[in-house]
Amino acid sequence: MSTHNGEIDTSLLDQLRGDIVLVKYGGNAMIDPAAGENVYDQIRTLYDLGVKVVLVHGGGPYIRNLLEVAGVTSEFIGGHRKTDSEAMTYVEMALNGQVNGEIVRELGSRGVDAVGLSGKDASMVTASRRLHKSETENGVTEVDLGFVGNVKTVRTGLITWLLDGGYLPVVSPVAVGEDRQNYNINADMFAGHLAGALQAEAMVAMTDVDGLLEDVDDPSSIQERVSVETVRKQMGTVIKGGMIPKIDACLIALEKGVEKVHIINGMTPDSLINKLLTHRKGGTTIEI
Repeated sequence: MSTHNGEIDTSLLDQLRGDIVLVKYGGNAMIDPAAGENVYDQIRTLYDLGVKVVLVHGGGPYIRNLLEVAGVTSEFIGGHRKTDSEAMTYVEMALNGQVNGEIVRELGSRGVDAVGLSGKDASMVTASRRLHKSETENGVTEVDLGFVGNVKTVRTGLITWLLDGGYLPVVSPVAVGEDRQNYNINADMFAGHLAGALQAEAMVAMTDVDGLLEDVDDPSSIQERVSVETVRKQMGTVIKGGMIPKIDACLIALEKGVEKVHIINGMTPDSLINKLLTHRKGGTTIEI
């Protein structure tokens, strides 16, 4: 890893040491081997420096691959995968079985005491069924997405107990509903709710773009610092598509008491350490 302790600002580290930082990890950074190795090295650095890291992961590419191998076709509604009981079985296999285990293995090989969990463990997260709302000529219609959920409640006892014991929780966004069914929750939204419930000092969304652009056609127009008010005004214009749930998750975290949220490019080497522990530029910080 190119970032070394000599480049770290000790005052920034002092603000985070002993505090919780929730990192949402997903997208192409998960399937690019070099990017993945670098992310795990950075997580280890934070862990070694005494930051209480909670890692929430997605796994879209893994889910797609597994469903393809199993011959299960998916219907997408408004960008959301409609998930029937058969598809949900494979979603859970990909997230809880494959991705979660791989992350725990990689962190463990670096000397991190990582523990693999899902929202189901100790009833950490209770899900409610998500209905996708869309506007049509006849008004707003609601479409049942199957076993796709929203976060209803969060219990933080297990995670805080693990953090206090020196462990690093790695959490998959699968949860149980009050109907005792398993639900797949958007990993960004899951992370936002969990960061808020934990009163994390910071939440970092690792994605595959460099941050929030002021002009979608100008890659150099990164907004380094932006207010919640500005972000709300940009919804639907500057912020659209897959960025909307990420921003929604950031706003939820801030509303629930997280101090700062950051959006960074997980494909960029050392972007996590640079954003949290140095004064180098990169990514977008959203503040109230």
